[in-house]
Amino acid sequence: MEEARNELPTPRDRDRGRGSDRDRGPGRDRDAGERSGSRERSGPAPEPIRFYGTTWVDRSGGYAARRAGLALAAFSAAALGVLVLRLAHEGLALAETGGLINILLIVAFAMCSSLAFSRTWAGYTRRPERPEGHGPGATASAAPSSQGIKLIGFLGVLLAYGVRSLVEAPGERLHRTEYEQAVALYERRRGARTGNPAARRARKGRKR
Repeated sequence: MEEARNELPTPRDRDRGRGSDRDRGPGRDRDAGERSGSRERSGPAPEPIRFYGTTWVDRSGGYAARRAGLALAAFSAAALGVLVLRLAHEGLALAETGGLINILLIVAFAMCSSLAFSRTWAGYTRRPERPEGHGPGATASAAPSSQGIKLIGFLGVLLAYGVRSLVEAPGERLHRTEYEQAVALYERRRGARTGNPAARRARKGRKR
């Protein structure tokens, strides 16, 4: 009997346990509420761009230097690619594969580079359409044919990136448009939730 009484919690232990629960429970709820409230107040976050992060929003954090450096890198890589293609063409000429094959290769590279330039440039201003028979996350740029064209016509991809970097961060206009639309939608929804306090009180008065 004495051992059973010793195992039972005393009133002081029960009060201490309730006190610890009171200290712990509301604090957690308050922290969770503050985190959710901060997320609601912050609104939509801008989508980062490769090599730029979110510096494109206010064009700070070395935005101009990044644009200049990436444009120079893209043009340098394109020049190096032209040199490699020239060496490959000279190798085919030495192998005497025939003039027709050389012409076909030149035309193929020129067409792929042109298509790659136009598709890459278009991708900086609008979202690519989803191809038929693919899932919701699939895009036309992710199709095997499009990837193959961009791989063969890599010169067009590099030139498009370099030229676009002279104007803005590649994809900045698209990201900025989507971000501004998301902010405007968030503000409208927030205003609809908040509403007009005077009108809300008037509706409550009419219900009464």
